[in-house]
Amino acid sequence: MHYRPADGHGLPHDPFKAIVSPRPIGWISSTDAAGRVNLAPYSFFNAIADNPPMVMFCATGRKNGLDEIKDSVVNIEATGEFVVNIVPYALREAMNLSSGGFAAGEDEFEIAGLEKAASLEIMPPRVAAAPAALECILHEIVSLPDGHDGTPNRMVIGRVVAVHIRDEYLVDGLLDVTRYIPLTRCGYKDYSAAREVFQMTRPKGGDRNK
Repeated sequence: MHYRPADGHGLPHDPFKAIVSPRPIGWISSTDAAGRVNLAPYSFFNAIADNPPMVMFCATGRKNGLDEIKDSVVNIEATGEFVVNIVPYALREAMNLSSGGFAAGEDEFEIAGLEKAASLEIMPPRVAAAPAALECILHEIVSLPDGHDGTPNRMVIGRVVAVHIRDEYLVDGLLDVTRYIPLTRCGYKDYSAAREVFQMTRPKGGDRNK
């Protein structure tokens, strides 16, 4: 089959997010102007540069179906700071709980039963049990084209200013992702867990050890 997104796909559910998968999950913690904490997962997330280290996530659609920008974007616009927490398989239920459409100011850490840990360079706390966390300063918020139904899409780009890695996941100086099993997002209601890795050597002239 083939289809044009503007015309629709004719399937029971949109296959786009299943095609572009698995996707890493950025578990974004932020604070609003009053210091209230928010935590929410975003699967349109990735690293986009390594020197300096930069990341991005996209908040797509409206909050709770209303004509409102999602809390993470509102908070980051106000404070210029956020943390990307990496989601391990063991915290999948807590991550899912934090994705609920809670009112602004409600603390998803408390709702999901998660302990906070202080950041080094910025105000928003990080998830203490996360295997790794990236403290970020806002670089830019990009307004992407709205959806066909008028829903807003915002891409948040951040510069990483501090990195946290739990020591138990470092083996011979390398981060062993199989020890914490990163959770990734597929299409529909599907997730996957990265339990196995393999190595390949790039051809001569390619970047190494990236």
